[in-house]
Amino acid sequence: MQTNEKIRESVRQTYGKVAKQGKYVQETINHPSCCGTPQKASAEQQAGCGCGSKEFDPEQTSSYLGYSKEDLNAVPEGSNLGIGCGNPKTIAGIKKGETVIDLGSGGGFDCFLAAREVGKNGRVIGVDMTPDMITRARENTEKMKSDNVEFRLGEIEHLPVRDNVADLIISNCVINLSPEKQQVFSDAFRVLKPGGRMAISDIVALKPLPEDVKQDLSLVSACIGGAATIEETTLMLKKAGFEKILVTPKRISRELIDEWLPESRAGKFVVSAYIEAKKPV
Repeated sequence: MQTNEKIRESVRQTYGKVAKQGKYVQETINHPSCCGTPQKASAEQQAGCGCGSKEFDPEQTSSYLGYSKEDLNAVPEGSNLGIGCGNPKTIAGIKKGETVIDLGSGGGFDCFLAAREVGKNGRVIGVDMTPDMITRARENTEKMKSDNVEFRLGEIEHLPVRDNVADLIISNCVINLSPEKQQVFSDAFRVLKPGGRMAISDIVALKPLPEDVKQDLSLVSACIGGAATIEETTLMLKKAGFEKILVTPKRISRELIDEWLPESRAGKFVVSAYIEAKKPV
């Protein structure tokens, strides 16, 4: 069994590389059904099952996920890393003057878009546990010259934010990476104001994942191996205290997930989904 700290370190290393490269690069993943070990795989085998490295273009990925050209042009270069699985802004209903917290803010892409929506009297706080991501996001803030956005280093299970401060929590393909999802939802509930809401895009499982998938750190870091089922997600949100919970799978996302990890069987088990919930008044 992988420990929680091993999972966090694997995720931190993966996304530290993304921060430095400025894009998601899928490295070789060893699956017996695919190529076996890289040393034993022939060139033909590697080409046939997707072994090796594959770079994903951030703008193409984000366009596929529903971001407009206006969105892509409105943020600093280097903030969009193309590592989401949806566009939480489409369900967030962001209003002027609101305080928004982004769980797993990466290079700051969704934070900068939210900052435009909340205006000068609003506030956006991005939280990420990867130091290289925080560095990149803060550099992007300087490019953007945004005075209503800040980035804090911290774990989403223990947010560096005081109680009852946020009107809205957003997140994009991050909570699935946490080995302590119940704690994530409970802490999100803590920092929301009464009547506050959660609007996130994430990966959910259509059925329980096979044990070999759950124990594969490369699949966990690739947003697959740690996915909770829709039922589990709903129960965790209820336990945290949320109401008006809605989980809406996006089945078209299977195509993108299969492209992320050829031969991993991922598309058979998981999809991206929009997850909405509210803290009672």
